[in-house]
Amino acid sequence: MHKLYIHPLPVRLWHWINAIGFVLLIVTGVQIRYVGLIDIMSFRTAVVWHNWIGFAMIANFFVWLLFYLFSDKIKVYHPELSPMTSFRATMRQMQFYGYGIFRGDPNPHQVSAYRKFNPMQSMMYQIIMVLLVPIQFYTGILLWDVGRFSGMVEMLGGVRVVDTIHVLLFIFFSGFLIVHIYLGSLGHTPAAHFEAMITGYEEVEGEPEKDAAA
Repeated sequence: MHKLYIHPLPVRLWHWINAIGFVLLIVTGVQIRYVGLIDIMSFRTAVVWHNWIGFAMIANFFVWLLFYLFSDKIKVYHPELSPMTSFRATMRQMQFYGYGIFRGDPNPHQVSAYRKFNPMQSMMYQIIMVLLVPIQFYTGILLWDVGRFSGMVEMLGGVRVVDTIHVLLFIFFSGFLIVHIYLGSLGHTPAAHFEAMITGYEEVEGEPEKDAAA
């Protein structure tokens, strides 16, 4: 077992700001959606906080984007160009999470400085960060000021369509958060991955790889 520096400081800061904002958006979003059934705060307060937190999350997203665009860490998100290789690796990872982990099988994915995501994570994070998060931000901005963006709202089918997309993605992200926390607990100790996101160092098995020094 050795320590490998996996999570640079900008990524860690982005991650925890994103995590806190994520939870607050869920709480305020639920209050807005189910006003009268849930009384955590007033409807007006929920709307104001939801808007401000949303804009903070958009700014935080660009911190993440600029860091990866202007550093060699973008390699972390490079997709596997061979569909067959990607499929096989994803199936091995699914089998590991499905039953292999419960009988003590080794994780088929070996973490390195430029391969910190397993095949399932890599595919999911690419879809989330490149497609779903921007769509959620876009629909959120449209709903923030429907009058100002009425042309775009109508082009997409009206407020009901935009709101439905926003809510469906809200449900997806809420479920993703639960799965993310569960998978985060599957390190060599339940807290290992969470500690790594604080210190930046992941404890991995075996000898240090060549790119560890990077």
